[in-house]
Parts: sequence; structure tokens; C-alpha cells
Amino acid sequence: MSNSRKIKLIATIIILSIGLWIQSSEKKENDSNENSEVDYKASKAFNYLPTSTTGAIIRHNGYQLSYNEKHEQAEWVAYSLSKSDIIYTKHKRPFFISDPKVKTKSADWRSYKKSGYDKGHLCPAGDKRFSKKAHDETFYTSNISPQKHDFNAGIWNKLEQKTRYWAKKYNHLYVVTGGVLKPNLKTIGKNKVTVPNQFYKILLDYTKPEIKAIAFLLPHQKSNKPLYSFVVSIDEIEKITGIDFFPNLPNSIETKLEASTNYKNWSFR
Repeated sequence: MSNSRKIKLIATIIILSIGLWIQSSEKKENDSNENSEVDYKASKAFNYLPTSTTGAIIRHNGYQLSYNEKHEQAEWVAYSLSKSDIIYTKHKRPFFISDPKVKTKSADWRSYKKSGYDKGHLCPAGDKRFSKKAHDETFYTSNISPQKHDFNAGIWNKLEQKTRYWAKKYNHLYVVTGGVLKPNLKTIGKNKVTVPNQFYKILLDYTKPEIKAIAFLLPHQKSNKPLYSFVVSIDEIEKITGIDFFPNLPNSIETKLEASTNYKNWSFR
């Protein structure tokens, strides 16, 4: 075989190999998206949404929220998080923009500019990497709250990572999170975006044989304390927010879960 024919043959093999690799990668991405969509549809069988004190419930592909116009942010963001959602595809980070579904318009990102506060995600982008659309929707300003950098990059990020760890360990979670919004708190920017003094995150594992929940209430400040030191009852968060979490649970289960501060059935490593 001549050298020219050998070169052509090698080139053909390389081209075919690249084509097969691209097809395989696309199939994996499509399978991941299909699995996540199945999980998302399955999650709708149980209405895990809290009550809304404003009536302004916004539904996006990967999460839902109750918008509070007075505070220019969500009073809660809720979403389903499955083991199959936890992937490590890196999407290009988009710009923060106002939420097109909020009729009263969510805060302008410029309200955060030079404020000294991060644009802190409520539903983290890292939980929605299964599709570019779901990932990019987490950059709506309805899904962010002013957070001190040491808090956002510290204990809050640690809790987000732990949530993903539990989603992988227990296969599926319902997540509800937000800032505690009260009158007379500090505001930033021309939109007067409220700066919460506390943030909460509530997780529900609604699968047998062990249905369980855990709630965290974190002061808005840097902390090196272990996460379990911030565990409180769901009842306590309901009391300070005026929100009824998981109202569609059977009463016997709701009463038991929401009164508990037990965290020993959750794996803290």
C-alpha cells in the first residue's frame, strides 16, 4: 500500500471515530435531558409547593417561585432535585436579567451593582445543569437575593453542595429555599431590594421506606459552624415567614415532619 493511500485510510478512520464520538456525546446529553424531564413530570404527581402570601406564583422549567414585589425577590423558590439531575456539564454563564414572567417586573440587576452584595442564587445553577435552558433560567433576578460574599461563597455554598450530595444518596428531594422577608430591613439599589438577615432551606425526602425532612435557618453572616448546628423545625420557619410549607402532605405526616428537629437520619459526613 502506498504512503498516500495509508494517509487517506488513517484520515478516514479518524473522521469516522470523531463522528461516532460526537453521536455518543449527543445521545448521552439527550438521555440525560429525557431522564430529567421524566423526573420533573413524576414530581408533579405530588404538589410540594408551599402557600404563597402574595399569590404571584411563577413557573419555570426547572423551578417555581412565589414573587414578593415589595421585597423585589422570591419569598420562596421550590424545585424537584433528582439524582439524575446532578451532572457536571459546564454551560456558559449568562448575564443576570429580569424575569420575563413576573408581571410587576423583577429587580434590575443594576440594583446590585456596587452594593457590596453578591447576587446570591436561591435555586443554584449547579442544580440545573441537565439542560442549558434550565441552567440559564436560574439567572433571572427573581431567583436571587443580596448576599454577603463570605456567606454566599461559604456556608450557603456548603449547604448547596450538601443538598446535591443528599439528592444523589437518597435519589430524589423536594427543595424549598428563600430569605426571611420582614419589614424595615436594609435595601439596596433603586429597586430597593431587601437584604434578608436570615436564609432558610428545607428538604423533603418523600420516598419510602423512610419519609423525612430537614430544615436549616442560617444567619446572614460568615460562619464556620457545622451545618447541623443550623437545623430547626419547619414549624419555626413557618412561624417567622407566615408560609405554610408542604400543605399537601397527609396531615399525620405533615405534623410529625414539621415539628421535628432530628437530623440523625440524614448523613452528615
